[in-house]
Amino acid sequence: MNTPPPPAAPRRPVRTAALAVAGVLLVAACSASGGNSDTTTDSVGKASGARYRITMVTHGAKGDAFWDLVRKGAEAAAAKDGVALTYASDSDGAGQAELVRDAVRDKVDGIAVTLAKPQAMQGPIAQAKAAGIPVVGLNSGIESWQPEGLLEYFGQDESVAGQAVGDKLDELKAKHAVCVIHERGNVALEARCAGVKKTFGGQTENLYVEGTDADATTAAITARLRQDPTIDEVVTNGAQFALIAVKSVKASGSSAKVATFDLNKDLVKAVQSGAVQFAVDQQPYLQGYLAVDGLWLYRTNGNISGGGVSPVLTGPAFVTKTNVAAVAKFAAGGTR
Repeated sequence: MNTPPPPAAPRRPVRTAALAVAGVLLVAACSASGGNSDTTTDSVGKASGARYRITMVTHGAKGDAFWDLVRKGAEAAAAKDGVALTYASDSDGAGQAELVRDAVRDKVDGIAVTLAKPQAMQGPIAQAKAAGIPVVGLNSGIESWQPEGLLEYFGQDESVAGQAVGDKLDELKAKHAVCVIHERGNVALEARCAGVKKTFGGQTENLYVEGTDADATTAAITARLRQDPTIDEVVTNGAQFALIAVKSVKASGSSAKVATFDLNKDLVKAVQSGAVQFAVDQQPYLQGYLAVDGLWLYRTNGNISGGGVSPVLTGPAFVTKTNVAAVAKFAAGGTR
C-alpha cells in the first residue's frame, strides 16, 4: 500500500446505530453481546467540520489504564490535526473485527488497529484495503502488520523486549521465573514470555490466568507461589497485574520479587517504593499519538513512517528505582 493517498471520501452521515452509540458513550462503555468481551466506543476530536475521520480499534478491555493512555495519545494527535476521532475497543477478536467492519461501512478516512489476534483481523483489514481506506497497526502484531498489508506499525518488538527482561533477570541473579499471561491467544504476551525464556539463564514457566477477574488472578498466582517456593521472580504483562502479584507474594509468604511489562501511575509508585523491581515501558501514549498522526500525515502529505518496510519502535525502555523520578511527573499527569 505504498501508493499516494487517495482523496478523502465524500462525507456522508454515520450509520444511525453508530451515531447513537457515539452520542451516548462519550466517556462510557457498553458490554458487547455474548461472551465476556467489552466494547467501548468513544467519539473525540472535532466531530463537526473536520476534514478527516479516523477510527482507532483496539483489543483493550474496559477500564484498563494502559488503554486509557493509548486513547489519550490518540486524542492529543486528533486535536492537533483537526481530526474527528472515534475510539472503539473489544477484548474479543470477533468483536474487534466487527468494529473494524463498522468503520469500513462508515467510509472513514483511516483506521488504526491492534493485531493481538491477527487471524481475526485478516478479513476486515482486507475489506478496508479494498475500500481504499489506509490502515496502520499499533501495539500488537509486529510480525503481522506487513503480511496484512498495513501502511505502518507503531509499537514495541515484544520478543526483543522479552529477551531484554531475560537478560535483566540474569543481572539480578534470579533463578526461577513465572511469566504471567492474562489473555490466552494474545500473540504479544506469548512473544514476551518466549523472549524471557530465550535469554534467561534460569528456569522459566508460563502461568495462564483470567485477566478479567482480579480475584481469580490473585488466587492463581498465590497458589503457584505456595506450591513452589523455588520461584523467586514473578513477571507480569501489565501494570495492574504487577500490583496483584505484589499482593500474591505477601499472601503466599513467598520471597519472590516482582517485575513487569508496562507502566502506569500506580506502578510508578510501586517502583519508587521498591515493591516492584522494574517495568518495561513501551510508551502507549506515544503509540496512540503516532498512529493517528501517521494516518493524518499520509492523507495530507503522502508520508509513510518507516517507509512501509520498518516498524516505528516505541520501546522497550526500563524504568527502575534509579530513573523512575524522570517519568513520575508525566505518569501523575496521566500520559505515562
